Amino acid sequence: MLKVNSLDVYYGSLKTLNGISIRVEERELVSVIGANGAGKSTLLNAIAHIIQPRKGTIHFIDRDVTFVTAPQMTKLGVTLVPEGRQLFGTLTVLENLEIGAYPRYYPWGGEKKASRTIAEDMERVYNLFPVLRERCKQSAGTLSGGEQQMLAIGRALMSEPKLLMTDEPSLGLSPIMKTTVLGAFGRLRDEGLTILLVEQDMEMSLRMAMRAYVMENGRIVLEGKGMELLENKEVKQHYLATN
Repeated sequence: MLKVNSLDVYYGSLKTLNGISIRVEERELVSVIGANGAGKSTLLNAIAHIIQPRKGTIHFIDRDVTFVTAPQMTKLGVTLVPEGRQLFGTLTVLENLEIGAYPRYYPWGGEKKASRTIAEDMERVYNLFPVLRERCKQSAGTLSGGEQQMLAIGRALMSEPKLLMTDEPSLGLSPIMKTTVLGAFGRLRDEGLTILLVEQDMEMSLRMAMRAYVMENGRIVLEGKGMELLENKEVKQHYLATN
């Protein structure tokens, strides 16, 4: 579904991604792990075209999307749940979810062909996160951190993504909320949604992943099946704090 080949990304004169190549097959959950500053968020932002790569190519469903815009990527079915959620705090939960469905409409108001209706996807989000149904008329800014993260994921799902990318979804959450949020990705994976996950809890991330990549200083240094990397001696020593 997604193929990134030899991607270089710069912030000014600073090279932050160096020759990154990854692939994500349809219906896979693929994790990217690494220390802070390794370039994981930059990789997601480059795929989403929030930042533009200097070199390399990005293909999505056999189409070269290296030079398309961020809104075009969303319309093609690539949706990013950013670090920090970035909700519309003064709007209600329902209004945030409705905004998430905006990419499903052409500018003149005609609805794109979809496998489900917007109402069906709204119900899907509420079934995934029942608390959002209870809070649907509440301002997003008054939700707890975990509830806001659920809303950010739900808003992304409302765009009917083919590939869902998420950046540090459990950051700052309580253990109970973290289990709930990450468990939702397991459910979505089991339903067949393709997911590219960057997550600070590297052990849980590897356990959930079908395949995973390890990033270090803007490069991919290891790749393999999630459970294989979980047992890798180097990964245990440098990233899981175990021997």
